[in-house]
Amino acid sequence: MKRFYMKYMLFCVLIVYCVFSSTYAYAENEKSVYVIPIKGEINPAVTQFVEKEIRKAENDPDSVAIIFEIDTLGGMIKEATKIRDHMMKTSLRTISFVNKKAESAGVLLTIASERIAMSSGSTIGSAETIPYTEKNISYWKGELRTTAEQRGRDTKLVEAMADRRIEIIDPNDATKYVAQKGELLNLTTKEAENLGFTDLVGNSYEEILDTLNVNYTKIINIKPDFKMMIAQGVTSSVLLPILLSIGFIGMIIEFLTPGFGVGGTISFIAFTIFFGGSMLAGNAGVSVIMIFVTGIILLFIELIAPGFGAPGIGGILCIILSIVLSSDSIVLGITSLGIAFILAIITAVLLLKYAPKNRYFDKIILETQLRKDKGFVTTQQKKSLLGLEGITVTPLRPAGMAEIEKTKIDVVAEGEFIDVHTKVKVIKVEGRKIVVKKIN
Repeated sequence: MKRFYMKYMLFCVLIVYCVFSSTYAYAENEKSVYVIPIKGEINPAVTQFVEKEIRKAENDPDSVAIIFEIDTLGGMIKEATKIRDHMMKTSLRTISFVNKKAESAGVLLTIASERIAMSSGSTIGSAETIPYTEKNISYWKGELRTTAEQRGRDTKLVEAMADRRIEIIDPNDATKYVAQKGELLNLTTKEAENLGFTDLVGNSYEEILDTLNVNYTKIINIKPDFKMMIAQGVTSSVLLPILLSIGFIGMIIEFLTPGFGVGGTISFIAFTIFFGGSMLAGNAGVSVIMIFVTGIILLFIELIAPGFGAPGIGGILCIILSIVLSSDSIVLGITSLGIAFILAIITAVLLLKYAPKNRYFDKIILETQLRKDKGFVTTQQKKSLLGLEGITVTPLRPAGMAEIEKTKIDVVAEGEFIDVHTKVKVIKVEGRKIVVKKIN
Protein backbone atom coordinates (compact mmCIF):
# COMPACT_ATOMS: atom_id res chain seq x y z
CA MET A 1 0.00 0.00 0.00
CA LYS A 2 2.83 2.35 0.86
CA ARG A 3 4.47 1.66 -2.49
CA PHE A 4 1.15 2.42 -4.23
CA TYR A 5 0.90 5.84 -2.54
CA MET A 6 4.48 6.66 -3.51
CA LYS A 7 3.74 5.87 -7.16
CA TYR A 8 0.53 7.93 -6.97
CA MET A 9 2.34 10.97 -5.53
CA LEU A 10 5.09 10.68 -8.15
CA PHE A 11 2.46 10.57 -10.90
CA CYS A 12 0.76 13.75 -9.54
CA VAL A 13 4.06 15.60 -9.33
CA LEU A 14 4.83 14.61 -12.92
CA ILE A 15 1.43 15.89 -14.11
CA VAL A 16 1.88 19.22 -12.31
CA TYR A 17 5.39 19.59 -13.72
CA CYS A 18 4.15 18.97 -17.28
CA VAL A 19 1.35 21.53 -16.91
CA PHE A 20 3.64 24.25 -15.54
CA SER A 21 6.35 23.47 -18.08
CA SER A 22 3.95 23.79 -20.99
CA THR A 23 2.51 27.03 -19.57
CA TYR A 24 5.97 28.47 -19.06
CA ALA A 25 7.04 27.41 -22.55
CA TYR A 26 3.94 29.04 -24.03
CA ALA A 27 4.62 32.24 -22.08
CA GLU A 28 8.20 32.24 -23.29
CA ASN A 29 7.05 31.81 -26.90
CA GLU A 30 4.40 34.54 -26.65
CA LYS A 31 5.29 37.48 -28.88
CA SER A 32 3.30 40.69 -29.05
CA VAL A 33 2.95 43.34 -31.75
CA TYR A 34 1.70 46.77 -30.69
CA VAL A 35 -0.41 48.88 -33.07
CA ILE A 36 -0.08 52.62 -32.28
CA PRO A 37 -2.43 54.92 -34.24
CA ILE A 38 -1.17 58.28 -35.49
CA LYS A 39 -4.31 59.94 -36.75
CA GLY A 40 -5.63 63.46 -37.16
CA GLU A 41 -3.64 66.64 -36.74
CA ILE A 42 -0.06 66.20 -35.49
CA ASN A 43 0.35 68.30 -32.34
CA PRO A 44 1.92 68.03 -28.85
CA ALA A 45 -0.92 65.80 -27.62
CA VAL A 46 -0.15 63.21 -30.34
CA THR A 47 3.57 63.41 -29.52
CA GLN A 48 2.93 62.67 -25.83
CA PHE A 49 0.58 59.81 -26.72
CA VAL A 50 2.98 58.13 -29.17
CA GLU A 51 5.97 58.53 -26.84
CA LYS A 52 4.02 56.98 -23.95
CA GLU A 53 2.84 54.01 -26.02
CA ILE A 54 6.33 53.35 -27.46
CA ARG A 55 7.67 53.19 -23.89
CA LYS A 56 4.87 50.81 -22.94
CA ALA A 57 5.75 48.51 -25.85
CA GLU A 58 9.46 48.65 -24.98
CA ASN A 59 8.74 47.74 -21.35
CA ASP A 60 6.78 44.67 -22.43
CA PRO A 61 9.26 41.76 -22.54
CA ASP A 62 7.04 39.92 -25.03
CA SER A 63 6.85 42.72 -27.63
CA VAL A 64 8.73 42.23 -30.89
CA ALA A 65 7.41 44.99 -33.17
CA ILE A 66 5.33 48.15 -33.45
CA ILE A 67 2.96 49.03 -36.28
CA PHE A 68 2.39 52.77 -36.57
CA GLU A 69 -0.99 53.13 -38.29
CA ILE A 70 -0.88 56.51 -40.05
CA ASP A 71 -3.89 58.48 -41.26
CA THR A 72 -3.14 62.21 -41.15
CA LEU A 73 -3.19 65.36 -43.24
CA GLY A 74 -0.18 66.66 -41.30
CA GLY A 75 0.35 69.16 -38.56
CA MET A 76 3.25 70.75 -36.71
CA ILE A 77 6.72 70.02 -38.11
CA LYS A 78 8.30 70.40 -34.67
CA GLU A 79 6.06 67.70 -33.21
CA ALA A 80 6.50 65.42 -36.23
CA THR A 81 10.28 65.50 -35.79
CA LYS A 82 9.91 64.59 -32.10
CA ILE A 83 7.74 61.59 -32.97
CA ARG A 84 10.23 60.62 -35.72
CA ASP A 85 13.04 60.59 -33.17
CA HIS A 86 11.08 58.31 -30.80
CA MET A 87 10.26 55.96 -33.67
CA MET A 88 13.87 55.69 -34.82
CA LYS A 89 15.36 55.22 -31.34
CA THR A 90 13.28 52.20 -30.35
CA SER A 91 14.97 48.80 -30.44
CA LEU A 92 11.77 47.09 -31.59
CA ARG A 93 11.01 46.41 -35.25
CA THR A 94 8.97 49.28 -36.70
CA ILE A 95 6.44 49.28 -39.51
CA SER A 96 4.57 52.33 -40.85
CA PHE A 97 1.14 51.36 -42.12
CA VAL A 98 -0.37 54.11 -44.27
CA ASN A 99 -4.08 53.47 -43.91
CA LYS A 100 -5.73 56.13 -46.12
CA LYS A 101 -3.52 59.28 -45.89
CA ALA A 102 0.04 60.29 -45.04
CA GLU A 103 0.18 63.91 -46.11
CA SER A 104 2.58 66.70 -45.08
CA ALA A 105 4.15 65.81 -41.70
CA GLY A 106 2.75 62.29 -42.14
CA VAL A 107 5.43 61.67 -44.80
CA LEU A 108 8.22 62.06 -42.21
CA LEU A 109 6.48 59.66 -39.83
CA THR A 110 5.99 57.10 -42.60
CA ILE A 111 9.65 56.97 -43.67
CA ALA A 112 10.83 56.91 -40.03
CA SER A 113 10.00 53.20 -39.70
CA GLU A 114 12.15 50.34 -40.97
CA ARG A 115 9.41 49.08 -43.28
CA ILE A 116 6.48 50.77 -45.04
CA ALA A 117 3.10 49.23 -45.83
CA MET A 118 0.18 50.91 -47.59
CA SER A 119 -3.45 49.88 -47.78
CA SER A 120 -5.26 49.86 -51.10
CA GLY A 121 -6.47 53.32 -52.15
CA SER A 122 -4.06 55.21 -49.88
CA THR A 123 -1.94 58.25 -50.75
CA ILE A 124 1.31 59.74 -49.50
CA GLY A 125 2.95 63.10 -50.28
CA SER A 126 2.07 66.82 -50.52
CA ALA A 127 4.46 67.75 -47.72
CA GLU A 128 4.95 71.46 -48.44
CA THR A 129 5.46 73.73 -45.42
CA ILE A 130 3.09 76.50 -44.36
CA PRO A 131 4.14 79.26 -44.66
CA TYR A 132 6.09 78.53 -47.82
CA THR A 133 9.48 80.20 -47.37
CA GLU A 134 12.94 79.21 -48.56
CA LYS A 135 14.12 78.84 -44.97
CA ASN A 136 11.23 76.55 -43.98
CA ILE A 137 11.51 74.44 -47.14
CA SER A 138 15.27 74.06 -46.76
CA TYR A 139 14.95 72.92 -43.13
CA TRP A 140 12.07 70.57 -43.87
CA LYS A 141 13.78 68.96 -46.87
CA GLY A 142 16.84 68.38 -44.70
CA GLU A 143 14.76 66.53 -42.10
CA LEU A 144 13.10 64.40 -44.77
CA ARG A 145 16.36 63.70 -46.59
CA THR A 146 18.33 62.61 -43.52
CA THR A 147 15.49 60.34 -42.38
CA ALA A 148 15.19 58.78 -45.84
CA GLU A 149 18.95 58.19 -45.97
CA GLN A 150 18.96 56.42 -42.59
CA ARG A 151 16.12 54.14 -43.68
CA GLY A 152 17.46 53.54 -47.20
CA ARG A 153 14.65 55.38 -48.99
CA ASP A 154 14.80 57.34 -52.24
CA THR A 155 15.69 60.86 -51.08
CA LYS A 156 14.63 62.50 -54.36
CA LEU A 157 11.10 61.12 -54.13
CA VAL A 158 10.79 62.34 -50.56
CA GLU A 159 12.15 65.81 -51.40
CA ALA A 160 9.77 66.12 -54.37
CA MET A 161 6.89 65.66 -51.95
CA ALA A 162 7.99 68.85 -50.13
CA ASP A 163 9.43 71.00 -52.95
CA ARG A 164 7.40 71.66 -56.11
CA ARG A 165 10.54 72.81 -57.94
CA ILE A 166 11.96 69.26 -58.14
CA GLU A 167 11.49 67.28 -61.35
CA ILE A 168 11.87 63.47 -61.53
CA ILE A 169 11.74 61.41 -64.71
CA ASP A 170 10.03 58.02 -64.53
CA PRO A 171 12.81 55.38 -64.38
CA ASN A 172 10.58 52.94 -66.27
CA ASP A 173 9.61 55.39 -69.03
CA ALA A 174 11.88 58.31 -69.98
CA THR A 175 8.96 60.10 -71.70
CA LYS A 176 7.02 60.39 -68.45
CA TYR A 177 7.55 62.27 -65.22
CA VAL A 178 7.11 60.98 -61.71
CA ALA A 179 7.23 64.57 -60.44
CA GLN A 180 6.80 67.66 -62.59
CA LYS A 181 8.00 71.17 -61.77
CA GLY A 182 5.29 73.26 -60.16
CA GLU A 183 3.51 70.25 -58.65
CA LEU A 184 4.05 68.51 -55.33
CA LEU A 185 4.55 64.77 -55.56
CA ASN A 186 1.68 62.70 -54.19
CA LEU A 187 1.79 58.94 -54.73
CA THR A 188 -1.07 56.50 -54.79
CA THR A 189 -0.57 53.00 -53.40
CA LYS A 190 0.01 51.58 -56.88
CA GLU A 191 2.48 54.32 -57.83
CA ALA A 192 4.38 53.89 -54.56
CA GLU A 193 4.55 50.13 -55.18
CA ASN A 194 5.83 50.55 -58.75
CA LEU A 195 8.53 52.98 -57.59
CA GLY A 196 9.58 50.74 -54.73
CA PHE A 197 8.67 53.41 -52.19
CA THR A 198 6.47 51.04 -50.19
CA ASP A 199 7.62 47.57 -49.18
CA LEU A 200 4.21 46.00 -49.53
CA VAL A 201 0.49 46.55 -50.00
CA GLY A 202 -1.67 45.15 -47.22
CA ASN A 203 -5.13 45.76 -45.80
CA SER A 204 -4.80 44.09 -42.41
CA TYR A 205 -2.24 43.82 -39.64
CA GLU A 206 -2.05 40.05 -40.06
CA GLU A 207 -1.38 40.34 -43.79
CA ILE A 208 1.41 42.87 -43.21
CA LEU A 209 3.08 40.85 -40.43
CA ASP A 210 2.89 37.58 -42.37
CA THR A 211 4.37 39.20 -45.50
CA LEU A 212 7.24 40.68 -43.46
CA ASN A 213 7.79 37.33 -41.69
CA VAL A 214 7.19 38.76 -38.22
CA ASN A 215 6.78 35.94 -35.72
CA TYR A 216 3.97 36.92 -33.32
CA THR A 217 1.23 35.38 -31.20
CA LYS A 218 -0.98 38.39 -30.50
CA ILE A 219 -1.68 41.92 -31.71
CA ILE A 220 -2.27 44.64 -29.11
CA ASN A 221 -4.34 47.42 -30.67
CA ILE A 222 -3.78 50.68 -28.75
CA LYS A 223 -6.67 53.15 -28.64
CA PRO A 224 -6.22 56.96 -28.36
CA ASP A 225 -6.75 58.05 -24.76
CA PHE A 226 -9.37 60.61 -23.71
CA LYS A 227 -6.70 63.22 -22.97
CA MET A 228 -5.28 63.01 -26.50
CA MET A 229 -8.68 63.16 -28.19
CA ILE A 230 -9.72 66.26 -26.20
CA ALA A 231 -6.40 68.04 -26.73
CA GLN A 232 -6.27 67.16 -30.42
CA GLY A 233 -9.84 68.30 -31.01
CA VAL A 234 -9.58 71.56 -29.09
CA THR A 235 -6.33 72.60 -30.78
CA SER A 236 -7.39 71.59 -34.30
CA SER A 237 -7.70 74.24 -37.00
CA VAL A 238 -11.42 73.40 -37.41
CA LEU A 239 -12.70 73.38 -33.83
CA LEU A 240 -10.44 76.13 -32.46
CA PRO A 241 -12.13 79.11 -34.19
CA ILE A 242 -15.60 77.69 -33.40
CA LEU A 243 -14.73 77.34 -29.71
CA LEU A 244 -13.29 80.86 -29.57
CA SER A 245 -16.35 82.25 -31.37
CA ILE A 246 -18.67 80.69 -28.79
CA GLY A 247 -16.51 82.12 -26.00
CA PHE A 248 -16.54 85.66 -27.44
CA ILE A 249 -20.27 85.58 -28.26
CA GLY A 250 -21.03 84.51 -24.69
CA MET A 251 -18.79 87.30 -23.42
CA ILE A 252 -20.61 89.90 -25.54
CA ILE A 253 -24.00 88.70 -24.26
CA GLU A 254 -22.73 88.85 -20.68
CA PHE A 255 -21.44 92.42 -21.08
CA LEU A 256 -24.82 93.50 -22.50
CA THR A 257 -26.86 91.98 -19.67
CA PRO A 258 -26.85 92.75 -15.93
CA GLY A 259 -25.48 90.16 -13.52
CA PHE A 260 -23.90 86.79 -14.35
CA GLY A 261 -26.17 84.77 -16.60
CA VAL A 262 -26.36 82.48 -19.63
CA GLY A 263 -23.79 84.42 -21.67
CA GLY A 264 -21.19 84.32 -18.94
CA THR A 265 -21.75 80.60 -18.36
CA ILE A 266 -21.39 79.77 -22.06
CA SER A 267 -18.26 81.90 -22.33
CA PHE A 268 -16.74 80.34 -19.19
CA ILE A 269 -17.35 76.79 -20.46
CA ALA A 270 -15.95 77.55 -23.94
CA PHE A 271 -12.76 79.16 -22.67
CA THR A 272 -12.31 76.47 -20.01
CA ILE A 273 -12.45 73.77 -22.70
CA PHE A 274 -10.05 75.77 -24.90
CA PHE A 275 -7.41 76.42 -22.24
CA GLY A 276 -7.88 72.98 -20.68
CA GLY A 277 -7.29 71.31 -24.05
CA SER A 278 -4.30 73.56 -24.70
CA MET A 279 -2.79 72.57 -21.35
CA LEU A 280 -3.31 68.87 -22.13
CA ALA A 281 -1.65 69.42 -25.52
CA GLY A 282 1.28 71.14 -23.83
CA ASN A 283 0.64 74.51 -25.50
CA ALA A 284 -0.41 76.48 -22.43
CA GLY A 285 0.66 76.78 -18.82
CA VAL A 286 -0.54 78.61 -15.72
CA SER A 287 1.21 81.82 -16.81
CA VAL A 288 -0.75 81.94 -20.10
CA ILE A 289 -4.04 81.43 -18.28
CA MET A 290 -3.12 84.23 -15.84
CA ILE A 291 -2.60 86.55 -18.83
CA PHE A 292 -6.11 85.71 -20.04
CA VAL A 293 -7.65 86.25 -16.58
CA THR A 294 -5.83 89.60 -16.35
CA GLY A 295 -7.38 90.59 -19.68
CA ILE A 296 -10.89 89.78 -18.43
CA ILE A 297 -10.31 91.79 -15.23
CA LEU A 298 -9.10 94.79 -17.23
CA LEU A 299 -12.21 94.65 -19.44
CA PHE A 300 -14.46 94.67 -16.36
CA ILE A 301 -12.56 97.68 -15.04
CA GLU A 302 -13.16 99.39 -18.38
CA LEU A 303 -16.90 98.68 -18.10
CA ILE A 304 -17.01 100.38 -14.69
CA ALA A 305 -14.92 103.38 -15.76
CA PRO A 306 -16.35 105.79 -18.36
CA GLY A 307 -14.82 105.98 -21.85
CA PHE A 308 -12.50 103.54 -23.59
CA GLY A 309 -8.97 103.86 -22.23
CA ALA A 310 -5.92 101.93 -21.10
CA PRO A 311 -7.77 99.12 -19.21
CA GLY A 312 -9.88 98.25 -22.26
CA ILE A 313 -6.95 98.24 -24.67
CA GLY A 314 -4.79 96.30 -22.21
CA GLY A 315 -7.54 93.75 -21.62
CA ILE A 316 -8.01 93.07 -25.34
CA LEU A 317 -4.25 92.73 -25.88
CA CYS A 318 -3.94 90.30 -22.95
CA ILE A 319 -6.77 88.11 -24.27
CA ILE A 320 -5.30 88.07 -27.80
CA LEU A 321 -1.81 87.25 -26.51
CA SER A 322 -3.04 84.42 -24.27
CA ILE A 323 -5.00 82.78 -27.11
CA VAL A 324 -2.10 83.04 -29.59
CA LEU A 325 0.30 81.54 -27.02
CA SER A 326 -2.16 78.67 -26.39
CA SER A 327 -2.42 77.72 -30.07
CA ASP A 328 -0.29 75.19 -31.93
CA SER A 329 1.27 78.02 -33.95
CA ILE A 330 1.16 81.82 -34.20
CA VAL A 331 -0.42 81.58 -37.67
CA LEU A 332 -3.18 79.26 -36.43
CA GLY A 333 -3.78 81.44 -33.36
CA ILE A 334 -4.09 84.69 -35.32
CA THR A 335 -6.23 83.07 -38.04
CA SER A 336 -8.57 81.51 -35.48
CA LEU A 337 -8.86 84.81 -33.61
CA GLY A 338 -9.72 86.66 -36.81
CA ILE A 339 -12.45 84.14 -37.68
CA ALA A 340 -13.77 84.20 -34.10
CA PHE A 341 -13.94 88.02 -33.97
CA ILE A 342 -15.79 88.21 -37.30
CA LEU A 343 -18.30 85.51 -36.28
CA ALA A 344 -18.80 87.14 -32.86
CA ILE A 345 -19.49 90.57 -34.39
CA ILE A 346 -21.91 89.14 -36.97
CA THR A 347 -23.73 87.15 -34.28
CA ALA A 348 -23.95 90.17 -31.99
CA VAL A 349 -25.45 92.32 -34.76
CA LEU A 350 -28.00 89.63 -35.71
CA LEU A 351 -28.81 89.05 -32.04
CA LEU A 352 -29.51 92.72 -31.39
CA LYS A 353 -31.65 92.98 -34.51
CA TYR A 354 -33.57 89.73 -34.73
CA ALA A 355 -33.50 88.14 -31.27
CA PRO A 356 -36.91 86.81 -30.17
CA LYS A 357 -38.73 88.71 -27.46
CA ASN A 358 -38.51 86.88 -24.16
CA ARG A 359 -37.19 87.48 -20.67
CA TYR A 360 -33.64 86.51 -21.65
CA PHE A 361 -33.25 88.52 -24.85
CA ASP A 362 -35.16 91.49 -23.46
CA LYS A 363 -32.15 92.02 -21.20
CA ILE A 364 -29.91 92.30 -24.25
CA ILE A 365 -32.13 94.42 -26.47
CA LEU A 366 -33.20 97.82 -25.14
CA GLU A 367 -37.00 97.70 -25.20
CA THR A 368 -37.66 100.72 -22.96
CA GLN A 369 -39.90 103.29 -24.65
CA LEU A 370 -40.11 106.97 -23.72
CA ARG A 371 -43.87 106.95 -23.36
CA LYS A 372 -45.96 110.02 -22.64
CA ASP A 373 -47.99 108.35 -19.87
CA LYS A 374 -44.73 107.63 -18.02
CA GLY A 375 -43.81 111.30 -17.92
CA PHE A 376 -41.46 111.44 -20.91
CA VAL A 377 -42.09 114.41 -23.18
CA THR A 378 -40.04 116.20 -25.81
CA THR A 379 -38.53 119.65 -25.33
CA GLN A 380 -41.13 121.12 -27.70
CA GLN A 381 -43.95 119.55 -25.66
CA LYS A 382 -42.48 120.93 -22.44
CA LYS A 383 -42.60 124.49 -23.73
CA SER A 384 -46.27 124.08 -24.55
CA LEU A 385 -46.95 123.28 -20.88
CA LEU A 386 -46.25 126.87 -19.80
CA GLY A 387 -49.34 128.33 -18.02
CA LEU A 388 -51.17 125.01 -17.79
CA GLU A 389 -52.59 123.71 -14.52
CA GLY A 390 -52.47 120.26 -13.00
CA ILE A 391 -52.40 118.32 -9.75
CA THR A 392 -49.50 116.80 -7.84
CA VAL A 393 -49.38 113.00 -7.70
CA THR A 394 -46.41 112.95 -5.32
CA PRO A 395 -45.20 115.45 -2.71
CA LEU A 396 -42.85 118.10 -4.18
CA ARG A 397 -39.74 118.43 -1.95
CA PRO A 398 -39.09 120.42 -4.12
CA ALA A 399 -38.97 117.81 -6.96
CA GLY A 400 -41.73 115.35 -7.63
CA MET A 401 -44.37 114.46 -10.15
CA ALA A 402 -47.56 116.21 -11.29
CA GLU A 403 -50.31 115.23 -13.69
CA ILE A 404 -50.94 117.88 -16.33
CA GLU A 405 -53.46 117.22 -19.08
CA LYS A 406 -53.58 113.52 -18.11
CA THR A 407 -49.78 113.19 -18.44
CA LYS A 408 -47.48 112.47 -15.53
CA ILE A 409 -44.50 114.84 -15.66
CA ASP A 410 -41.44 115.42 -13.45
CA VAL A 411 -41.69 118.94 -11.99
CA VAL A 412 -39.96 121.19 -9.45
CA ALA A 413 -41.80 123.40 -6.89
CA GLU A 414 -40.86 127.08 -6.69
CA GLY A 415 -39.13 127.33 -3.31
CA GLU A 416 -41.77 125.65 -1.15
CA PHE A 417 -43.03 122.24 -0.12
CA ILE A 418 -46.23 121.23 -1.96
CA ASP A 419 -48.26 118.30 -0.68
CA VAL A 420 -49.80 115.52 -2.81
CA HIS A 421 -53.16 116.16 -4.56
CA THR A 422 -52.52 119.92 -4.63
CA LYS A 423 -53.38 122.14 -7.60
CA VAL A 424 -50.32 123.60 -9.33
CA LYS A 425 -49.57 125.79 -12.32
CA VAL A 426 -46.57 125.72 -14.67
CA ILE A 427 -44.84 129.08 -14.37
CA LYS A 428 -41.49 128.39 -15.98
CA VAL A 429 -39.84 125.97 -18.44
CA GLU A 430 -36.02 125.94 -18.44
CA GLY A 431 -34.79 123.22 -20.80
CA ARG A 432 -35.80 119.96 -19.13
CA LYS A 433 -36.75 121.70 -15.90
CA ILE A 434 -40.48 122.42 -15.39
CA VAL A 435 -41.21 124.80 -12.49
CA VAL A 436 -44.66 124.91 -10.82
CA LYS A 437 -46.31 126.84 -8.01
CA LYS A 438 -49.28 126.10 -5.80
CA ILE A 439 -52.59 127.74 -6.72
CA ASN A 440 -55.74 128.15 -4.66
